[in-house]
Amino acid sequence: MLGYAVKLTSETCNTKEEDFTLLREVGFEDETILDIIQIISYFNFVNRLACGLGIELEEFYNFGE
Repeated sequence: MLGYAVKLTSETCNTKEEDFTLLREVGFEDETILDIIQIISYFNFVNRLACGLGIELEEFYNFGE
């Protein structure tokens, strides 16, 4: 699933039926795959929107940087 998340994020239009087959082979049903895609897409959208607007994380989200 994480490999698919990376692919959908960085190679959005290169996902293929084989990607879904791999997810099914490890036990994900089609409804769950749809949920996975929606969550990945939502976070990509929100992060791009925040970055585009120049929104910075609050200090307590610094994560040790």
